[in-house]
Amino acid sequence: MRRTTAIALLAALAIASCSDGGSSPTGAAGPTVGTGVTPLRVGLVTDARGLNDRGFNQAAADALEQASEKLGVQTDVAETRADSDYIPALQTLAEQHFDVVFAVGELLRDATAKTAPLYPGTKFVLIDSTVERPVKNLQSLVFKSEEAGYLAGVLAALTTKTGTIAAVGGRSIPEVNRYIAGYRAGAEAAKPDVEVLVDYADDFVQPAKCRAIALDQIARGADVVFQVAGDCGPGALAAAKAKKVWAIGSESDQAYLGGRVLSSAVKKIDVAVYKTIELATRGQLAGGSQTVFGVAEDGVGLGATSPDAPAGAVAKAKDAASQVADGTVDVPDTLGR
Repeated sequence: MRRTTAIALLAALAIASCSDGGSSPTGAAGPTVGTGVTPLRVGLVTDARGLNDRGFNQAAADALEQASEKLGVQTDVAETRADSDYIPALQTLAEQHFDVVFAVGELLRDATAKTAPLYPGTKFVLIDSTVERPVKNLQSLVFKSEEAGYLAGVLAALTTKTGTIAAVGGRSIPEVNRYIAGYRAGAEAAKPDVEVLVDYADDFVQPAKCRAIALDQIARGADVVFQVAGDCGPGALAAAKAKKVWAIGSESDQAYLGGRVLSSAVKKIDVAVYKTIELATRGQLAGGSQTVFGVAEDGVGLGATSPDAPAGAVAKAKDAASQVADGTVDVPDTLGR
């Protein structure tokens, strides 16, 4: 899979806009998605974190690599370095007649919302974000993060020795609170008398703030700390490591951050992107709506679990995943109290 930088894309855009063969921003359509006449062309635009983020960008790119090998699609990745790269990168892939263009995450929401209406012949897919009243060629992939949080809560409650676990949120916003609502519900389902501490750093960037909050929670008895705080969150994981208690990551698998990571509540971006490409190859990719991925769709779950985790807790978390998947358990997505 060829990976193209934003700088190269900007040059390509200038060439494409001057070419008689380029598609017009006013709506000339490229190849029909999923016809089977020519290989499907699938592009990806990263956010400014770039490909080697050990997160959503890398997972989405891995899915394109897999789709290239298994489905025979042609792929390309536009790796951006700044917010100003987003629209040019999206436009360039559309001008180059890519059938499907994925945009990674919330940071690309506005750029995708502005670009998609200009290229109705291209399907745009926004990963882990939504647009109000999307156009027909824009589809969002959304994730039931509360279900991943629920499994983390079950695991935490059955691992704690003190009877107290904690969650560190970046800010009290719906996306963060979906994780924490599931976490608390899972913990209380597994051990009704467990105490769940919830505090917020009011920050998604500075690890020191999350570290300070986690240290306070640990001082109050928590021996499992769940972070839902973006780039601030590793500070909470570092605090857990320093105090030799367990930590749980979020969004992507954070096992690489050390041996005190019990597991992670993850969104399986690679699974969602690959399944979406499969639909596109069959001409079944929807538009103008949302595709929802939960445990049942293998779209969320737990990441790698520490080999030192209690075997019984891991087994119960797997049982809980089956119950969530079959609808036996209805996981709350808001903090009711």
